[in-house]
Parts: sequence; structure tokens; C-alpha cells
Amino acid sequence: MAHSLSAKKRVRQNETRNGLNRFRKRKMRDAIKELLEKIAHGTVDEAKAAFKTAARVIDRTSSKGTIHKNQGARRKSRLNARLKTRVISGAPAGTKSAAKKVKKS
Repeated sequence: MAHSLSAKKRVRQNETRNGLNRFRKRKMRDAIKELLEKIAHGTVDEAKAAFKTAARVIDRTSSKGTIHKNQGARRKSRLNARLKTRVISGAPAGTKSAAKKVKKS
């Protein structure tokens, strides 16, 4: 239990920041899930629009310091690779037919 005034203030600040960080991470995970859903089952245009949204949310989350900037860049890069696989092959990413078509190209 905090005793000094500054320690009590720190506890209040930590609770506030923890809540904001949890909100930002949840929003980021939801955007990523929606993108992966669009890649798997939606059209290419829907997937591209979902990628723009997800990239914006990831950038905002990393700029606020909730996640490290390199982690944000890595997540965007990996999601973009999945999107490219879907666009090139025409089949949903992660399927065997998608992998075969990309290797042949």
C-alpha cells in the first residue's frame, strides 16, 4: 500500500495508463482479427480496406508507446505479406493452394 502522496498519485496514474493501454491493445487485436477474417473469407477489396484500418490502429498503438515501434512494424509487415499472398493467388492465405501458386510465380 502506498503511503506518501507521490506514491498514491503514481498508483492513480498507473491505473489510468493501464486502462488506456488495455483499450488500445484490444482495439488493435480486434482490427487484426477483422483483417484476417477478410483475408480468409472476404473479397480482396474488403481485405485491402481492412488492412488500411489495421495498419492505422497499429501505428497509433505503437506511437503511443503501448507496443514497441518495431513490434508494430513487424505486425504490419506480416499482415501485409498475408494480404499479398491472398491478392496474388486469389485463394485465402494459409491454404495449400495459395502457397503453391505463390511459389510458381
